[in-house]
Amino acid sequence: MKLPIAHHPDYDAKLPPTHRFPMSKYTRLMESLAARDMLGGAIEVPTPADPEWLNRAHLPAYVEQVLTCTVPPKIEREIGFPIDPRVSRRAQLASAGTVLAARLALEHGIACNAAGGSHHARRDQGAGFCTFNDVGVAALLLLAEQLVGRVLVVDLDVHQGDGTADIFAGDPRVFTFSMHGERNYPVRKIASDLDIGLSDGTEDAAYLETLRDVLPAVMARSAPDLVFYNAGVDPHFADRLGRMKLTDTGLRERDRTVIGHFRERGIPLCGVIGGGYSADIAALAERHAILFEVAAEFTQI
Repeated sequence: MKLPIAHHPDYDAKLPPTHRFPMSKYTRLMESLAARDMLGGAIEVPTPADPEWLNRAHLPAYVEQVLTCTVPPKIEREIGFPIDPRVSRRAQLASAGTVLAARLALEHGIACNAAGGSHHARRDQGAGFCTFNDVGVAALLLLAEQLVGRVLVVDLDVHQGDGTADIFAGDPRVFTFSMHGERNYPVRKIASDLDIGLSDGTEDAAYLETLRDVLPAVMARSAPDLVFYNAGVDPHFADRLGRMKLTDTGLRERDRTVIGHFRERGIPLCGVIGGGYSADIAALAERHAILFEVAAEFTQI
């Protein structure tokens, strides 16, 4: 069985190539996966998220602003790009893609969205290149549909998952775990159920030791029916916003550690790609492809 992957061509909203957010990485990621013969018949194409889904994670007034492209300029500045029709459509599709990948994970054990991980989008607005919180949308929808009773979010993007923590604050059904750069964005962090802040310059060995030490406790405290894994590649030493020093090998071992921990215990896992920032889009796409290569190793469990 090939790894089930959710993808839509409009994940790439065609921002100018000089923009700080490397939007073209979504197109290049699919090219990287095609070169690995990982696509075939495994691609599932989402349709834009139903507004009712989005309203579960976000204030309806904010959802309406995004859908009608009337987001106030102040919030657009916090997000980092204007919410025009292409960006609005991308946010709707990426959220639906994580819903689709989560459903596929429940069916097949593991699946990935070739976007997602927009973890800075809070209940009342977006921020940090994140418009809608796709994991928040997907988790709340599946909980409402009673397809799962308990959810775990494992967020290993280099930036703390403040938006996800905000959406699930006080919700006993969802356990949020973020391991991130302590001194990195956001300056004002919102407490997850478990936060581990790492120092700038953290290398593979220290990172992996910390992760392996904490996963059993995370598992015990969350007892999940489904795991959402944000596999941001911005802890990589070449990332321009990360300030950590993980190598390709370190990222691969990180992904294998997380995915293996849950799949070997029979727990479904939905992967999302999270952050990654580089002017070298080809190299960035190769780093994001690591998640899919490792996930494919676990398709038969």
